[in-house]
Amino acid sequence: MDLQAIETHVKGIIEAIGENPEREGLRETPARVAKMLEEMLEGIAYSNHEIAEMFGKTFEDETNGMADKAVVVRDITVFSYCEHHLALMYDMTVNVAYVPRGKVLGLSKIARICDMAAKRLQLQERLGSDIAEIISEAAGTPDVGVTISGCHSCMSARGIRNTNAKTFTTTYLGSFKTDAALRELLR
Repeated sequence: MDLQAIETHVKGIIEAIGENPEREGLRETPARVAKMLEEMLEGIAYSNHEIAEMFGKTFEDETNGMADKAVVVRDITVFSYCEHHLALMYDMTVNVAYVPRGKVLGLSKIARICDMAAKRLQLQERLGSDIAEIISEAAGTPDVGVTISGCHSCMSARGIRNTNAKTFTTTYLGSFKTDAALRELLR
């Protein structure tokens, strides 16, 4: 990430909106925004495969691969930025479920995968697909379901200004596509 270029452009935006980038409250803003973007968009630097490798710590499945066993982690909180307006997607809750096939992921790794996939310019629909793809690779299973509920400031703070609207998306891979009982785990 080119922090110097971000600083230059943020200073230009401050000037373009009619503010003085040299006044006390704004003097360090370009550098602060650059550091913020570096942190909040860290996931841009990694492919889904690289994230799966980074957080793919697994343990042997002690259930002997019983197909009726699923791992479910609910209410993982993330935020992201809409790639259409660079607007915050917030109050996002991710539910992830997968059927182990010989190995299980460390539970904290599931939340870390969700967080890193969200640290990109995203669409909520793509975020669910990215998380499902990463979990599938990291856990070594084709059977993954992801649901996401979230608010989008491109709807709540501008445009229609509907502050109560929530967007709900689903991504189903493998047996989650056909097994209603598995999908129910994500509700």
